[in-house]
Amino acid sequence: MLTIETLTRAELGAGMAADGIVLQTGVFAVQLQSAIPSVVNGIHQLYGNYPLLPSHAFADFHLRLVQSGGLRRWLRPQVDLLYDGVTVFKPLPLAQAFPMFEWGLNWCVANRAHSYLIVHAAVLERDGRAVILPAPPGSGKSTLCAALAHRGWRLLSDELTLIRLADGLVQPLPRPVSLKNASIDIMRAYLGKAELSPPVAGTGKGTVAHLLAPPASVARGAECARPGWVVFPRYQAGASSTLEALTKGQAFMQVASNSFNYSVLGARGFDALAGVIGAADCYRYTYSMLDEAVAAFDQLAARS
Repeated sequence: MLTIETLTRAELGAGMAADGIVLQTGVFAVQLQSAIPSVVNGIHQLYGNYPLLPSHAFADFHLRLVQSGGLRRWLRPQVDLLYDGVTVFKPLPLAQAFPMFEWGLNWCVANRAHSYLIVHAAVLERDGRAVILPAPPGSGKSTLCAALAHRGWRLLSDELTLIRLADGLVQPLPRPVSLKNASIDIMRAYLGKAELSPPVAGTGKGTVAHLLAPPASVARGAECARPGWVVFPRYQAGASSTLEALTKGQAFMQVASNSFNYSVLGARGFDALAGVIGAADCYRYTYSMLDEAVAAFDQLAARS
């Protein structure tokens, strides 16, 4: 199967500017069209080992990123994201075009993939069992996820945990990890030769950059995992590594509040979430040092 890296930067740019490309990201195929250089560069840099499907292949989502027209094109360049030909978001500064693609694709999955219970959580796998990390912004979720994904855990997703309604398994959606503000330099230092997109400042989330997903995680993007743990992480400067058990009821309510479509799914959502919580050990975790955090999760996996 062809991958993005089989194309030169020029070939990829020409294809995206013309009819677009069909990119396989986990279980979803995305038809993407754009002539914006930063979008082409981001796809070339961070999606090189992802499958490139034939131009006539079925796509779950059709996205187009275009530079806004009118006077703004010259005075304050902006980018529009079109989903199925319709603008669904307010335009953003042109420099934010690649992050807009990532956010837009998250929106597509969260609002359209209702054959899954979708939780706002990172998720990784070890020995066939998934650890689900639900947390609000600023909790250090993505930083912890990035560290674990490069220290022996398989990345399933940084942002969206997909629970299959049919059997309760976690469906992988491995894509670049979104890092914000101080996390960018933290991960540069922690990983050494980290493959990061150029930081983009001034977004609604501050400065953002995206970290390359480990190629092994991308290659195993069709392999599901069964829920093993639900851990609510919280970064706290200077805090020691602390793992505190939660009751099933506490965990259920917190995960439900972090789900995008729990109420939309009704009884199916309740049953799916009950299955996850019933199968998982549930904890609250506080940390400040990544090495301690990785060791704590390795110990959690070893004793289960």
